[in-house]
Amino acid sequence: MKLWVCCVLFAFACQSAFADWVRQPFWYDDARRDKVAKGTVWPQPKNIQTTTQSLSLDPDSFSVVTSDDAANSAVCKDVIDPGIERYRGLLFWIPADERVSVSGDSVLDRLRVTISGTCTKYPSLDSDESYTLTVPASGEATLSAQTAWGALRGLETFSQLVYEVDGKHKLNVTTIDDEPRFPHRGVMLDTARHFIAVPYIIQNLDAMAYNKINVFHWHMVDDQSFPFQSTTYPDLSGKGAYTQDNVYSPEDVRSVVEYARMRGIRVIPEFDSPGHMQSWGQGHPDLLTSCSPTSIQQDIYHLGPANVARNSTYDFMQRLFQEIREVFADEYLHLGGDEVHFQCWMSNDEIQQFMQQQGFPNTTEGFAKLEGYYIHRLINILKEFPKRTRGIVWQEIFDNNIISGDFTIDLDTIIHVWQWNNSNFQGIQYWDELPQVTAAGYRAILSSCWYLNFIDYGRDWPKYYECDPHNFTGSPQQKELVIGGEAPLWAEWVDATNVVARLWPRASAVAERLWSPQNLRDATAASPRMEEHRCRMVRRGIRAQPQGPSYCKYEWNRAGEANNIPTASGAQGIMGYVQQLLLLFSCLVLTFGLC
Repeated sequence: MKLWVCCVLFAFACQSAFADWVRQPFWYDDARRDKVAKGTVWPQPKNIQTTTQSLSLDPDSFSVVTSDDAANSAVCKDVIDPGIERYRGLLFWIPADERVSVSGDSVLDRLRVTISGTCTKYPSLDSDESYTLTVPASGEATLSAQTAWGALRGLETFSQLVYEVDGKHKLNVTTIDDEPRFPHRGVMLDTARHFIAVPYIIQNLDAMAYNKINVFHWHMVDDQSFPFQSTTYPDLSGKGAYTQDNVYSPEDVRSVVEYARMRGIRVIPEFDSPGHMQSWGQGHPDLLTSCSPTSIQQDIYHLGPANVARNSTYDFMQRLFQEIREVFADEYLHLGGDEVHFQCWMSNDEIQQFMQQQGFPNTTEGFAKLEGYYIHRLINILKEFPKRTRGIVWQEIFDNNIISGDFTIDLDTIIHVWQWNNSNFQGIQYWDELPQVTAAGYRAILSSCWYLNFIDYGRDWPKYYECDPHNFTGSPQQKELVIGGEAPLWAEWVDATNVVARLWPRASAVAERLWSPQNLRDATAASPRMEEHRCRMVRRGIRAQPQGPSYCKYEWNRAGEANNIPTASGAQGIMGYVQQLLLLFSCLVLTFGLC
């Protein structure tokens, strides 16, 4: 009986040992790693020449220094010195007790950063982000840029060239000459459908910097909530936010703007009107139009779009915009203007009388003129501010101009093209809209093909990778008016639990499309670099979701506090294999010897 019990116990031990053995990843490591590049850059630089000759970096002696030039001016140092310190932390990630000595290797001792132009406190649409980077076979590496913003992009590239081999930080001899294809490369985040706390916004800004995305379009308020805490109109958030814990104070906003600035990212707020304003009406009902049921829409909201007939509406907006302009540093403010349903205006006597006074017919053309009148007055408000301020509007404002034949919107207003035509939305295709917008002389940004809130089963980043802002029929002059694009993430089904993973690395595909040359379009060829970049973001603390079966050494810790970095073998190391072999062998001997 004792022998039988012993056999059973040994059998269970063998089963456990064998289970542990087969879970060891050594047998598929090479196959998985074949899918992942090493020391590649995302987004792909404009021009890059790299070799197989490698150099080592010594974490104890490597330094990043600045030349005695513009890089040492106060304005440049304000940005570049913290940037150098930040990237030094990203260059070396192998734990000290796992590092292998580089003695005897060809070692790169220094990176010298040179800025030859003038630095500005804040990035802008006109900022120069170009840089050149040289990693020679001997001597020091050099990074040259016109501005601090270009130097930050070059530091990101240099950090991505570094990879790990057998406990050493390595990089290859490389020469890069780089600049972005488009100046406006953005991610739009909706924080009204679900409140997204500042730490998650900050994490997204880090990911944007790792992808050289330079615009954070903050869709802060909408029908559902008004989380911006206005000191001018406290009841906007006091009654319009979900709770008083779900608000962004002026200090919160300034911290986000400052954090973004230090990474060369512009923060453009959107306060959408005259539609999408239900939350505004919670604290200021007189701001909105009182609706009556009509034969067209029986269940119409009691309060609808902004009441554009009242001068008090424009006084309100002028004071609010003035406060917004002081808190947000960028010269652009997104005014919205999308999805305004005219039925409410149609049902309101005050609006009808105003339209008659203005000579606007009670037709679709007339209501298009009415919204154009409203947006025109808002843009005039912006133009009166001491600090230069300009507007961005959704494409409906331009489309209304076509309907009404009244092109009163200033040409320095940017048109944001977002509509598309498929199973999700029945609208005009962007390749039909962009020719009209640019033919009229307006600059445009594109979002139609990059809606990250729509998800598919499987790997969907290639479809974002294939979309191009210049995919329309137009002259070279028209295509120059398309200044870039944005990847929007609307938050009906997104909150802090999934916002970062939903964005990344899918937004990385958009980042490369907007930075890299147009002829770089092969998603299959880009996949090994995407795998490395996704894994690199995970290693840096970004919850970037996987894009199919793959191997990443730096798996995310389920506790969410830090990354779990296994040993060089990918699990327990070679000693772990030896121990498992001995245990398995002992089980077999004891089992067959005793039973």
